[in-house]
Amino acid sequence: MPHIQLVVVQPTPFCNINCRYCYLPDRSNNAVLADETIANLFSQVFASGWLQHGLTVVWHAGEPMVLPIDFYRRAFRLIDSLKPAETELTHAFQTNGTLIDDAWCAFFTEADVNVGVSIDGPKRLHDINRRSRSGHGTFDKTIAGIRRLRERGVPFHVISVLSAESLAVPREMFDFYVSEGIDRVCFNVEESEGGHVSRSFGETGIEDSYYNFLREFWRMAAAAPGKFGFIREIDDATRLVLRPKEAVFFNQLVEPFAITSMDWAGNIATFSPELLGLKSAAYGDFILGNINRDKLTDMAAGAVLQRMRRDIDAGVELCRERCDYFSICGGGEPVNKLSENGSFVSTETTYCRMSKMRATDLVLDLIELMGNRVGELADTDIRNLGAAPLATDVVAAVPVN
Repeated sequence: MPHIQLVVVQPTPFCNINCRYCYLPDRSNNAVLADETIANLFSQVFASGWLQHGLTVVWHAGEPMVLPIDFYRRAFRLIDSLKPAETELTHAFQTNGTLIDDAWCAFFTEADVNVGVSIDGPKRLHDINRRSRSGHGTFDKTIAGIRRLRERGVPFHVISVLSAESLAVPREMFDFYVSEGIDRVCFNVEESEGGHVSRSFGETGIEDSYYNFLREFWRMAAAAPGKFGFIREIDDATRLVLRPKEAVFFNQLVEPFAITSMDWAGNIATFSPELLGLKSAAYGDFILGNINRDKLTDMAAGAVLQRMRRDIDAGVELCRERCDYFSICGGGEPVNKLSENGSFVSTETTYCRMSKMRATDLVLDLIELMGNRVGELADTDIRNLGAAPLATDVVAAVPVN
């Protein structure tokens, strides 16, 4: 039986900026998600029997804040009216931050929304790719939004897409986050997805650049305790490498409906959220059905899902057979396999070599340097997310060159 953990909802495909690396093909469409479609989705999600624990709802895949606050107040009330009392539900926004003002800050606090802001580092790096529709950089508006969140005490994290330029300057990136009081950081790599071909992936030595960036960033964070509460790539790699043997690893991206995505029109997709909106004759544009006319539970037996699942499962088995990192990755990310290799039935990608393998290599290299001291650390809270003891004790042992 499927187990839904995350629902990604597109309130509108429209985005007020025009990032050079954006893969979304429909970002000039100003359509808006209807209340009826919201009700149809969540009434079926809650009735499906597919929820195990809590549920996170991410409003994304366009710029969610181009819609008024009242849209979300109404949507949240509607969802809450349908939700079983015992189900814990968290709302999250991923935003470019350019529209954040005092009213939005008050709403985020009132509704207890998890906020993620996309910013690619200091102005000269951010403005390389994150441009307005008129071609100007968006840094000034984004950093103003981040400062407003800080002033109003709204917790947030940032996601930074690392380009070849930013990978070359870990100190500049580190100093920027510290100077702006940004203490929760996630790093994405510029991926090839849909119609976008990554500039970074074509750079000679890009995987080593990523390894060196993470290594230096970790070293600087360890030398400045208390400056970062969370560095996703470092913390996640550490947690996965050092997890207890009995802990089961679950790759949401290859499990049907673990991540369920819906666009503004009610079309449903699963596996990698980025698949929704891409085109494919072989897989019916990755659309399993429409929530306004089809039953969610019937989609599990549909022909599109069966074709996708067959091929994604075959790709996972190839990874299991061939890849030494399978226990960390669990079979990769389908959208990257399709975009880079041309097929779900394939194995490693540049994306997985950077985001999974090289981050894992870093942790393993540091553990090797620690030698017997790892046994001492294992008795602490090292397995908890964050892994501060490892970051502090191990990085000090890493040679500079």
